Amino acid sequence: MKGIKALTLALAASTLISACSTSPTGRKQFVLLPDSKLNEMGVASFNQMKEEIPATQNEETSRSVQCIADRIIAVLPDQYRNQEWEVRVFESDQVNAFALPGNKIGVYTGLLNVAQNQSQLAAVMGHEVGHVLARHGNERVSTQLATSQALAIGYQVSGEDTPEKKAIFQGLGIGAQVGIILPFSRTHESEADLIGLQLMAKAGFDPRESVSLWQNMSKAGSSKTPELLSTHPSNNTRINDLNTAMSGPLNVYNDLKAQGKVANCY
Repeated sequence: MKGIKALTLALAASTLISACSTSPTGRKQFVLLPDSKLNEMGVASFNQMKEEIPATQNEETSRSVQCIADRIIAVLPDQYRNQEWEVRVFESDQVNAFALPGNKIGVYTGLLNVAQNQSQLAAVMGHEVGHVLARHGNERVSTQLATSQALAIGYQVSGEDTPEKKAIFQGLGIGAQVGIILPFSRTHESEADLIGLQLMAKAGFDPRESVSLWQNMSKAGSSKTPELLSTHPSNNTRINDLNTAMSGPLNVYNDLKAQGKVANCY
């Protein structure tokens, strides 16, 4: 049993080492797929959503969301800022927003009941764009592919097909989900929070409102899943991390405020 586990972990490790890159925060990450492939997937997903979920008919809401998106896009690195982005507000009660590879941003009208001002909405949108900048979609898909591949190879080379062997590899599959994929997801969420905090401040939105947003989320009961088994950090964890990282972004915002360059999208 120890031999099987060691073999599987060695296969996974060798695959992970083969495709390392660095995220915007300096974190070592693992990506297998070309960004062009993720862009294709993002555009296809966005187009499917446009067919399935109607756009809001509230022109004022659309203008405000577009204004926030435009300000965030304007402070992105060149390779993203110089692209054409598509922004859409979907008429849905979901309390959510997203950004996809391929330069797509979506906001659900349900989020506007929790994000109570322009800076709180900018915190969410900056967070979602942060996922794209950090290539989290590529990293997530790559990690899942590598984990599945390592388990499959380990199963094939580990000897006779016995009930004990099946039980061992089922356990390894669960362990990979809890021990690798979910923590990566929580890492992605925390990293996107920090990237989003910087983006919203550079775009002229008050970064302190990111904390208020998650306080609103807590009051709304956004998630009761234990943090260990969740793809997202707890609301309290996010609030603490945002407060810890607040000094730099707040200085950026205060400088813009002194120059009269803060956002006015609402």
